[in-house]
Amino acid sequence: MLDYLEDFLLHIQTNNYSPETLYNYERDLKTFENFLKNEVKIPFEKVTKKTIEQYKAYLFSRDRKTALGQKPKRNLTSGSINRTLSSLRGYLKYLIKMDYQTPIPPNAIELIKTEKKLPRVGEFDEIKKLIESPMQFEKNKIVALRNRTILETFFSTGARISELINIKLSDIDKNGRIFIKGKGRKERFVYLTPRAQKLIKKYLEVRAGGDSPYLFIPYRGKNVNLKTKKLSPNYLEEKVKKYRELLGLNIPITPHGLRRAFATYLAESGASPAAIQILLGHESLDTTTRYIRVSNRFAEKSFQKYHPLKE
Repeated sequence: MLDYLEDFLLHIQTNNYSPETLYNYERDLKTFENFLKNEVKIPFEKVTKKTIEQYKAYLFSRDRKTALGQKPKRNLTSGSINRTLSSLRGYLKYLIKMDYQTPIPPNAIELIKTEKKLPRVGEFDEIKKLIESPMQFEKNKIVALRNRTILETFFSTGARISELINIKLSDIDKNGRIFIKGKGRKERFVYLTPRAQKLIKKYLEVRAGGDSPYLFIPYRGKNVNLKTKKLSPNYLEEKVKKYRELLGLNIPITPHGLRRAFATYLAESGASPAAIQILLGHESLDTTTRYIRVSNRFAEKSFQKYHPLKE
Protein backbone atom coordinates (compact mmCIF):
# COMPACT_ATOMS: atom_id res chain seq x y z
CA MET A 1 0.00 0.00 0.00
CA LEU A 2 2.88 2.42 0.61
CA ASP A 3 4.04 3.81 -2.71
CA TYR A 4 7.63 2.96 -3.66
CA LEU A 5 8.28 1.24 -0.33
CA GLU A 6 10.60 -1.35 -1.86
CA ASP A 7 12.48 1.42 -3.66
CA PHE A 8 12.92 3.27 -0.38
CA LEU A 9 14.24 0.17 1.41
CA LEU A 10 16.64 -0.45 -1.47
CA HIS A 11 17.75 3.18 -1.12
CA ILE A 12 18.51 2.57 2.57
CA GLN A 13 20.43 -0.59 1.75
CA THR A 14 22.50 0.86 -1.08
CA ASN A 15 23.46 3.91 1.00
CA ASN A 16 25.42 1.64 3.35
CA TYR A 17 23.08 1.78 6.34
CA SER A 18 23.46 -1.07 8.78
CA PRO A 19 21.25 -4.20 8.49
CA GLU A 20 19.68 -3.23 11.82
CA THR A 21 18.67 0.20 10.48
CA LEU A 22 17.18 -1.41 7.37
CA TYR A 23 15.28 -3.88 9.55
CA ASN A 24 13.89 -1.07 11.74
CA TYR A 25 12.72 0.98 8.76
CA GLU A 26 11.04 -2.03 7.17
CA ARG A 27 9.32 -3.08 10.40
CA ASP A 28 8.15 0.44 11.25
CA LEU A 29 6.76 1.14 7.79
CA LYS A 30 5.04 -2.26 7.60
CA THR A 31 3.35 -1.39 10.89
CA PHE A 32 2.06 1.86 9.37
CA GLU A 33 1.02 0.04 6.20
CA ASN A 34 -0.99 -2.48 8.24
CA PHE A 35 -2.58 0.37 10.19
CA LEU A 36 -3.81 1.99 6.97
CA LYS A 37 -5.08 -1.30 5.60
CA ASN A 38 -6.71 -2.85 8.66
CA GLU A 39 -7.52 -0.01 11.07
CA VAL A 40 -8.50 3.15 9.18
CA LYS A 41 -8.95 1.38 5.82
CA ILE A 42 -7.70 4.18 3.59
CA PRO A 43 -5.05 4.28 0.84
CA PHE A 44 -1.77 6.05 1.44
CA GLU A 45 -2.71 9.01 -0.77
CA LYS A 46 -5.66 9.78 1.54
CA VAL A 47 -3.47 10.16 4.64
CA THR A 48 -3.99 13.43 6.52
CA LYS A 49 -2.65 15.03 9.68
CA LYS A 50 -5.65 13.54 11.47
CA THR A 51 -4.58 10.08 10.26
CA ILE A 52 -1.19 10.61 11.87
CA GLU A 53 -2.83 11.56 15.17
CA GLN A 54 -4.92 8.39 14.95
CA TYR A 55 -1.75 6.43 14.27
CA LYS A 56 -0.07 7.84 17.37
CA ALA A 57 -3.08 6.81 19.46
CA TYR A 58 -2.94 3.36 17.85
CA LEU A 59 0.73 2.94 18.79
CA PHE A 60 -0.18 3.68 22.41
CA SER A 61 -3.24 1.40 22.43
CA ARG A 62 -3.72 -2.21 23.46
CA ASP A 63 -5.11 -2.95 20.00
CA ARG A 64 -1.74 -2.33 18.38
CA LYS A 65 -0.35 -5.12 16.20
CA THR A 66 3.25 -5.82 15.26
CA ALA A 67 4.51 -5.56 11.69
CA LEU A 68 3.66 -9.27 11.33
CA GLY A 69 0.10 -8.65 12.52
CA GLN A 70 0.68 -10.27 15.91
CA LYS A 71 -0.32 -9.09 19.36
CA PRO A 72 2.72 -7.41 20.99
CA LYS A 73 4.22 -8.69 24.23
CA ARG A 74 4.71 -5.21 25.70
CA ASN A 75 3.67 -1.59 25.24
CA LEU A 76 5.88 0.73 23.24
CA THR A 77 7.92 3.34 25.08
CA SER A 78 7.80 6.94 23.95
CA GLY A 79 11.27 6.48 22.48
CA SER A 80 10.13 3.51 20.39
CA ILE A 81 7.07 5.42 19.19
CA ASN A 82 9.27 8.33 18.14
CA ARG A 83 11.57 5.97 16.27
CA THR A 84 8.53 4.60 14.41
CA LEU A 85 7.37 8.11 13.55
CA SER A 86 10.89 9.08 12.47
CA SER A 87 10.92 6.13 10.06
CA LEU A 88 7.74 7.48 8.48
CA ARG A 89 9.33 10.92 8.25
CA GLY A 90 12.35 9.44 6.51
CA TYR A 91 10.12 7.66 4.00
CA LEU A 92 8.25 10.89 3.19
CA LYS A 93 11.52 12.77 2.76
CA TYR A 94 12.64 10.12 0.28
CA LEU A 95 9.44 10.53 -1.74
CA ILE A 96 9.97 14.29 -1.93
CA LYS A 97 13.63 13.82 -2.86
CA MET A 98 12.58 11.59 -5.76
CA ASP A 99 9.87 14.06 -6.85
CA TYR A 100 7.05 11.65 -5.94
CA GLN A 101 3.72 12.84 -4.56
CA THR A 102 3.20 12.78 -0.80
CA PRO A 103 -0.14 13.26 0.99
CA ILE A 104 1.47 15.25 3.83
CA PRO A 105 4.90 16.85 4.35
CA PRO A 106 7.42 15.16 6.70
CA ASN A 107 7.26 18.04 9.22
CA ALA A 108 3.55 17.34 9.69
CA ILE A 109 4.58 14.31 11.75
CA GLU A 110 5.39 15.67 15.19
CA LEU A 111 7.20 13.49 17.67
CA ILE A 112 5.65 12.89 21.06
CA LYS A 113 7.01 14.20 24.33
CA THR A 114 9.31 11.70 25.99
CA GLU A 115 9.51 10.90 29.67
CA LYS A 116 12.52 12.39 31.41
CA LYS A 117 13.29 9.58 33.79
CA LEU A 118 16.56 9.18 35.61
CA PRO A 119 17.82 5.79 34.44
CA ARG A 120 18.83 3.52 37.26
CA VAL A 121 22.00 1.49 37.32
CA GLY A 122 22.36 -1.58 39.49
CA GLU A 123 24.79 -1.65 42.38
CA PHE A 124 28.10 -3.22 41.40
CA ASP A 125 27.44 -6.31 43.53
CA GLU A 126 24.10 -6.78 41.73
CA ILE A 127 25.75 -6.45 38.33
CA LYS A 128 28.38 -9.01 39.33
CA LYS A 129 25.75 -11.48 40.58
CA LEU A 130 23.81 -11.15 37.34
CA ILE A 131 26.91 -11.69 35.20
CA GLU A 132 27.80 -14.86 37.11
CA SER A 133 24.21 -16.19 37.40
CA PRO A 134 24.08 -18.44 34.27
CA MET A 135 26.43 -20.90 35.99
CA GLN A 136 23.87 -21.13 38.78
CA PHE A 137 20.65 -21.35 36.78
CA GLU A 138 21.44 -23.06 33.45
CA LYS A 139 21.32 -26.88 33.47
CA ASN A 140 23.23 -27.26 30.20
CA LYS A 141 26.89 -26.64 31.09
CA ILE A 142 27.86 -25.35 27.63
CA VAL A 143 24.90 -22.96 27.54
CA ALA A 144 25.74 -21.84 31.08
CA LEU A 145 29.35 -21.07 30.13
CA ARG A 146 28.34 -19.37 26.89
CA ASN A 147 25.77 -17.11 28.60
CA ARG A 148 28.19 -16.39 31.42
CA THR A 149 30.81 -15.37 28.84
CA ILE A 150 28.29 -13.25 26.95
CA LEU A 151 27.36 -11.23 30.05
CA GLU A 152 31.01 -10.82 31.00
CA THR A 153 31.76 -9.59 27.47
CA PHE A 154 28.84 -7.15 27.67
CA PHE A 155 30.18 -5.56 30.83
CA SER A 156 33.81 -5.73 29.71
CA THR A 157 33.25 -3.96 26.39
CA GLY A 158 30.08 -1.87 26.75
CA ALA A 159 29.03 -3.18 23.32
CA ARG A 160 25.49 -2.89 22.02
CA ILE A 161 23.48 -6.11 21.90
CA SER A 162 23.46 -6.01 18.08
CA GLU A 163 27.24 -5.60 18.07
CA LEU A 164 27.84 -8.42 20.52
CA ILE A 165 25.85 -11.07 18.62
CA ASN A 166 27.76 -10.14 15.45
CA ILE A 167 31.24 -10.61 16.92
CA LYS A 168 33.20 -13.07 14.81
CA LEU A 169 36.15 -15.15 15.89
CA SER A 170 38.31 -13.21 13.44
CA ASP A 171 37.36 -9.91 15.14
CA ILE A 172 39.31 -10.75 18.34
CA ASP A 173 43.06 -10.32 18.51
CA LYS A 174 45.54 -11.90 20.92
CA ASN A 175 45.75 -8.69 22.99
CA GLY A 176 42.06 -8.78 23.90
CA ARG A 177 40.83 -6.17 21.42
CA ILE A 178 37.60 -6.73 19.50
CA PHE A 179 36.99 -5.01 16.20
CA ILE A 180 33.40 -3.71 16.15
CA LYS A 181 31.33 -2.38 13.28
CA GLY A 182 28.65 -0.35 15.04
CA LYS A 183 25.78 1.95 14.16
CA GLY A 184 26.03 3.57 10.75
CA ARG A 185 28.84 1.08 10.01
CA LYS A 186 31.20 3.12 12.19
CA GLU A 187 34.21 1.07 13.21
CA ARG A 188 35.98 1.01 16.57
CA PHE A 189 37.83 -1.24 19.00
CA VAL A 190 36.47 -2.44 22.33
CA TYR A 191 38.54 -4.20 24.94
CA LEU A 192 38.33 -7.37 27.00
CA THR A 193 39.35 -7.49 30.64
CA PRO A 194 41.72 -10.34 31.64
CA ARG A 195 38.72 -11.93 33.35
CA ALA A 196 36.69 -11.81 30.11
CA GLN A 197 39.63 -13.14 28.09
CA LYS A 198 39.94 -16.17 30.39
CA LEU A 199 36.23 -16.93 30.05
CA ILE A 200 36.28 -16.65 26.25
CA LYS A 201 39.28 -18.98 26.11
CA LYS A 202 37.47 -21.48 28.33
CA TYR A 203 34.27 -21.18 26.28
CA LEU A 204 36.11 -21.70 22.97
CA GLU A 205 37.54 -24.96 24.30
CA VAL A 206 34.01 -26.44 24.47
CA ARG A 207 32.20 -24.26 21.91
CA ALA A 208 32.28 -26.64 18.92
CA GLY A 209 30.18 -24.85 16.27
CA GLY A 210 31.51 -26.32 13.07
CA ASP A 211 32.08 -23.67 10.44
CA SER A 212 30.22 -20.87 12.20
CA PRO A 213 32.30 -17.67 12.08
CA TYR A 214 30.50 -16.17 15.08
CA LEU A 215 31.90 -16.17 18.60
CA PHE A 216 28.59 -16.87 20.30
CA ILE A 217 26.51 -19.55 18.61
CA PRO A 218 23.02 -20.92 19.31
CA TYR A 219 22.40 -24.42 20.60
CA ARG A 220 19.31 -26.56 20.25
CA GLY A 221 19.22 -29.32 22.83
CA LYS A 222 22.24 -31.54 22.26
CA ASN A 223 22.73 -30.34 18.70
CA VAL A 224 25.11 -27.53 17.95
CA ASN A 225 23.98 -25.26 15.15
CA LEU A 226 26.65 -25.78 12.50
CA LYS A 227 25.37 -23.07 10.18
CA THR A 228 26.04 -19.35 10.38
CA LYS A 229 23.02 -18.57 12.55
CA LYS A 230 23.43 -16.04 15.33
CA LEU A 231 21.84 -15.63 18.72
CA SER A 232 18.80 -13.37 18.65
CA PRO A 233 18.56 -10.16 20.71
CA ASN A 234 15.23 -11.42 22.10
CA TYR A 235 16.90 -14.54 23.48
CA LEU A 236 19.50 -12.51 25.38
CA GLU A 237 16.94 -10.01 26.65
CA GLU A 238 14.68 -12.79 27.95
CA LYS A 239 17.60 -14.61 29.58
CA VAL A 240 18.78 -11.48 31.41
CA LYS A 241 15.21 -10.86 32.57
CA LYS A 242 14.95 -14.44 33.83
CA TYR A 243 18.27 -14.30 35.72
CA ARG A 244 17.29 -10.96 37.26
CA GLU A 245 13.99 -12.38 38.48
CA LEU A 246 15.60 -15.54 39.86
CA LEU A 247 18.12 -13.41 41.77
CA GLY A 248 15.33 -11.16 43.08
CA LEU A 249 16.95 -7.96 41.79
CA ASN A 250 14.65 -4.93 41.84
CA ILE A 251 16.72 -2.80 39.45
CA PRO A 252 15.59 -3.52 35.88
CA ILE A 253 18.98 -4.61 34.54
CA THR A 254 18.86 -5.36 30.80
CA PRO A 255 21.55 -5.96 28.17
CA HIS A 256 21.39 -2.22 27.47
CA GLY A 257 21.52 -1.64 31.23
CA LEU A 258 24.86 -3.47 31.33
CA ARG A 259 26.13 -1.04 28.68
CA ARG A 260 24.92 1.87 30.78
CA ALA A 261 26.51 0.38 33.90
CA PHE A 262 29.78 -0.05 31.98
CA ALA A 263 29.84 3.69 31.26
CA THR A 264 28.70 4.69 34.74
CA TYR A 265 31.30 2.66 36.63
CA LEU A 266 34.09 3.77 34.31
CA ALA A 267 33.09 7.37 35.04
CA GLU A 268 32.98 6.71 38.78
CA SER A 269 36.53 5.35 38.57
CA GLY A 270 37.72 8.55 36.91
CA ALA A 271 37.57 7.75 33.16
CA SER A 272 37.08 10.84 31.01
CA PRO A 273 33.77 11.27 29.11
CA ALA A 274 35.76 11.55 25.86
CA ALA A 275 37.33 8.12 26.40
CA ILE A 276 33.97 6.59 27.31
CA GLN A 277 32.47 8.16 24.19
CA ILE A 278 35.04 6.34 22.03
CA LEU A 279 34.48 3.03 23.80
CA LEU A 280 30.68 3.26 23.44
CA GLY A 281 30.87 4.34 19.80
CA HIS A 282 28.81 7.48 20.34
CA GLU A 283 28.93 10.15 17.67
CA SER A 284 28.01 12.88 20.15
CA LEU A 285 29.55 13.52 23.55
CA ASP A 286 26.09 14.68 24.69
CA THR A 287 24.83 11.13 24.28
CA THR A 288 27.67 9.83 26.43
CA THR A 289 27.05 12.35 29.19
CA ARG A 290 23.43 11.16 29.37
CA TYR A 291 24.79 7.70 30.15
CA ILE A 292 27.20 8.73 32.86
CA ARG A 293 24.89 11.35 34.36
CA VAL A 294 22.95 8.56 36.04
CA SER A 295 25.62 8.10 38.68
CA ASN A 296 24.33 9.82 41.78
CA ARG A 297 27.27 8.45 43.70
CA PHE A 298 29.70 10.08 41.27
CA ALA A 299 27.84 13.38 41.61
CA GLU A 300 27.99 13.12 45.40
CA LYS A 301 31.74 12.44 45.36
CA SER A 302 32.32 15.38 43.05
CA PHE A 303 30.26 17.62 45.35
CA GLN A 304 32.19 16.55 48.44
CA LYS A 305 35.56 16.97 46.72
CA TYR A 306 35.09 20.21 44.82
CA HIS A 307 32.56 22.38 46.70
CA PRO A 308 34.37 25.62 47.72
CA LEU A 309 32.77 25.77 51.17
CA LYS A 310 33.07 22.09 52.07
CA GLU A 311 34.87 22.94 55.32
